[in-house]
Amino acid sequence: MTNFFRNSSVASIFFLVVLCILVHSHFFVESPKVQINEYDGIISMLLVKFIKPLSSTWLFIIYFGILLFISIRLNMVLNDLKMFQHNAFTTSLSYVLLTAMLTQWCNITPAFVANILVMWIFIKLCKLYNNASPKTNLFNTGLIAGLTVLSYHPTAVLLLLVSFALAVVRPFRITEWLVLVIGFLLPFYFVLSFLFLTDQMSLIQKFLPELQFNIPLNKTDTWLWVNLSGITFLLFIGMYYLSPATNRMVIQIRKNWSVMIVLLIILLPIPFIFKNAGIESGMLAVLPLSAFVSNAFLYPKRSLFPNLLLILALIIIIHNNWMLVKI
Repeated sequence: MTNFFRNSSVASIFFLVVLCILVHSHFFVESPKVQINEYDGIISMLLVKFIKPLSSTWLFIIYFGILLFISIRLNMVLNDLKMFQHNAFTTSLSYVLLTAMLTQWCNITPAFVANILVMWIFIKLCKLYNNASPKTNLFNTGLIAGLTVLSYHPTAVLLLLVSFALAVVRPFRITEWLVLVIGFLLPFYFVLSFLFLTDQMSLIQKFLPELQFNIPLNKTDTWLWVNLSGITFLLFIGMYYLSPATNRMVIQIRKNWSVMIVLLIILLPIPFIFKNAGIESGMLAVLPLSAFVSNAFLYPKRSLFPNLLLILALIIIIHNNWMLVKI
């Protein structure tokens, strides 16, 4: 089954669409919901105003549209960056599977939409190496990062990623760091200026992240822990197959994978450190997770083991579909 995705062809896109429909077949009974937390960014405001009032049919179309766009675009980005030994659609396969492996990830959420911006930042960071005009790229990266934090507050942790990438990819130059900081602060400057000029400074809290340690996991939910264990297992298998592959990669690609690892590490704690973030905010981590999990479907020489992994994921997804329909 995974052979359909272990090469790059138009047929792979067709099978990807079919897979999207299969793993989220519960939408034919219960349409996706718009799930947001109050005051967690501009995306939430837009979802409440423009998306939540729409009919179930439009919510269905919007969810699948975003899912297909992110999965295909991420796959194209990683292929263009030569992060795998050969082009394939296993990253798209992994992304689609992971979105269905937790019921909380089967809704339209700000974290789901913010994946587009996180992916954009990753692309910018990977282009820093040997860039002819690094200051322009750094300013744009900082600007996008600032807009991303305003759009969805838990993405404030991306400051760590941007700092790490600049420290690793580029030699230290104080002017480059200043350009990055100016780019990041610029969106906040315009927001604060607007609030000040319109005498609405009391609303500033809506545009700033709020930290609060919490544990969103239900200790008595057995299937939640089974789902998380399945995702963790796929991640470890993907990292196991990535390790020997990196030995044959050039230094730039290794640095790109380092950035991806840091991205995963800083996104995983988000549900635990931001106020009312919830498990749905973990959707941000699906982006780097899918990049690592894709190695488990791509590199094994025989297709038997990847097919077994796919069956394992589908068993979890089938149960999730049943639970969602039952609810």
